[in-house]
Amino acid sequence: MNILRKKTEDAPAGAIDTGALTPADYRLPLWFFGFEGVLAAAFDILKAFPSVWPVLLVLLAVNIVVSLTMMRRRIKLAKALWRGKETRKLAFALIALRVGSHFALNAVGLAVTSALGHVLFALVMSAMTIGVLAYSQETAVRALSRSAEAV
Repeated sequence: MNILRKKTEDAPAGAIDTGALTPADYRLPLWFFGFEGVLAAAFDILKAFPSVWPVLLVLLAVNIVVSLTMMRRRIKLAKALWRGKETRKLAFALIALRVGSHFALNAVGLAVTSALGHVLFALVMSAMTIGVLAYSQETAVRALSRSAEAV
């Protein structure tokens, strides 16, 4: 009995087609947004807990490795995201919000100096980053789906 022959005879033809990915298959997994959220909150995490910088460096390295290996097939989505003006506007808006909010709080004498204040700031920035990334991804997947339907 030939095992390889038996398996190929039982499997329906074309059951597994790895070349036919739909735009929805390019979605980033939820845990990847967690990486990005932590990195977006890194400034305030470091202000609250200065000794965790090695952990943040490891998370950054893991993020880069995962992006270049496991997320390789999602490059099309990433390119579509960064080509769009909206994604760049959102990224710059998050940076402006980060700098502007600290500057504004300093200007009115309410500078964030406590560990709790920085933790709360980190949570807000992380949540906003994850929300913006999810919105951008949904918009890009919708656009890719429309372009795939048009072809």
